[in-house]
Amino acid sequence: MENQWFALRHRLVSRGLMPAETDTLSLRIPGERVMLWGTASDAQPRRLGLPVDDVAPVPLTAALTTHRRTYRLRDDVCAVLWGGGAFGRQLEAFGGRMPAVFDEQIRQLGRMGAASDDDAGLRRSLAQGSNVALHAGQVLLLGMTPSRLAMNAELFEKCAKAYVPAVAGGAHVRTLPWLVRYIANGRLMKEEARAREQVQQGLWPAETRGY
Repeated sequence: MENQWFALRHRLVSRGLMPAETDTLSLRIPGERVMLWGTASDAQPRRLGLPVDDVAPVPLTAALTTHRRTYRLRDDVCAVLWGGGAFGRQLEAFGGRMPAVFDEQIRQLGRMGAASDDDAGLRRSLAQGSNVALHAGQVLLLGMTPSRLAMNAELFEKCAKAYVPAVAGGAHVRTLPWLVRYIANGRLMKEEARAREQVQQGLWPAETRGY
């Protein structure tokens, strides 16, 4: 599992998706209520418990709290990144969210909720199954598996790289038709439901064919 964590971190760092030394990455270990958690600069990830509440023997940092709460809110998720690329972070200056503009965006990332700064806001942002949210000024990205997290992070930054300059330049950006959004998001919700069942059984979610 540590090898997976290191490989995933290397991929994210090399692609500019964990640019700050304090950006954090974690992997849930299904069936054990445990996660591997660490920063972009840590020599080793830490093996930490995932209790059902916020009770902890020692004070938690904001980053640790964010990862723990994300796993508690989303049983389908086994990988979390709190960091994100340069364009994704700039969304804070343009409403804190990106509407459904690209088909792969809505298919893989879902409907992005409003930006959040606290636990209640994070809960609202992730309640509809979205795999991305702007939380406390950083991009929170979720994946059912490590590989899905990597692809979601890359996809979101690619979409933000197109969206942010457009709105910054005053362009009117059209969203996808309602039916396209409905169908694409419905497929994602079915995948997340299957992943949730597998995690609750102590299993890693199965990788889906294609992306």
